[in-house]
Amino acid sequence: MKKGFILLVIVLCFLSCKKKSTASQAELDEKIITNYISDHNLNATATGSGLYYVMTTVGTGAQPNINSNVTVNYKGSLKDGSIFDQTAPSGATFSLKSVIKGWQEGIPLFKKGGKGMLLIPSALGYGNSATGSIPANSVLIFDIDLLNVQ
Repeated sequence: MKKGFILLVIVLCFLSCKKKSTASQAELDEKIITNYISDHNLNATATGSGLYYVMTTVGTGAQPNINSNVTVNYKGSLKDGSIFDQTAPSGATFSLKSVIKGWQEGIPLFKKGGKGMLLIPSALGYGNSATGSIPANSVLIFDIDLLNVQ
């Protein structure tokens, strides 16, 4: 009986520690994003999921949804300004179903012709996994220009 109780305590401690570190990363990401917004005098809007966006040009065309294919000219950078990816001016075309959650949520906020910025917390990006030149737990910053919606 004691072994079962001790195992239960260990499992509960592990689960509570894991939730605490996830919450801590979300809090850290929020601070990074809000500091970036303040430091760059941005007029950003929070969506409630941790994602922030800046709309510099609203656009007048079609508005995408999760089932859309979109063509986007973008530049992706980290909080220090280092660029990890960018397209040619003609952009890249992809299905919104095939991209990170931050893009799945953020790109549909724009209409065709819309321009702006997505500030994506790590949980909506690549999380605690490093990807290419992107370190684990990175806030991602994308300048975007939504060129087409299909």
